[in-house]
Amino acid sequence: MEKNFDTKIQFSGLKPGCYEYEYRFDGAFFSRFENDDLRECSVDFKVKLERKERLLAFDLSFEGETVLECDRCLEKMRVPLQGEASLFVKFGEAKECDNEDVVYLPDGESEIDLAQWMYEYVAVAVPMVHIHPDDEHGNPTCDPAMMKYINTTEQEDNHGIDPRWDALKKLRDE
Repeated sequence: MEKNFDTKIQFSGLKPGCYEYEYRFDGAFFSRFENDDLRECSVDFKVKLERKERLLAFDLSFEGETVLECDRCLEKMRVPLQGEASLFVKFGEAKECDNEDVVYLPDGESEIDLAQWMYEYVAVAVPMVHIHPDDEHGNPTCDPAMMKYINTTEQEDNHGIDPRWDALKKLRDE
């Protein structure tokens, strides 16, 4: 059974002023967007809407965490996520605009679904490299058994260079 994550904001009956909304999303919400990095996450969103006559100004902030596999040791780790963004919705005919934070809705629309923007803001906050942070002495906090294996393999690779590569290096240097 799919959870209902109602991210639609009905603005047609709202008077000009400020409104606040809060959301809590987990991996089930983000699974709709097929992003493996957000499969095990929990994110809290705060949305502030300033309703004006011909403009909706959204200030979105989020905080949470996701569980990712370390790129170095493959052990699961918790990665904090946070961010802020603004989204402006104007009414009328769509115009060419280089600003990705401005959206045009046709006159007569009565609601907007923020799901896609919420997903994108969180997805951009996920770090590209997933590695356990080093401790206060600069040592990796990865799985010690895996680090021992990695270090042993690196040493073997450096000492056991295949002599056939030497012949290729000579050709390159000529």
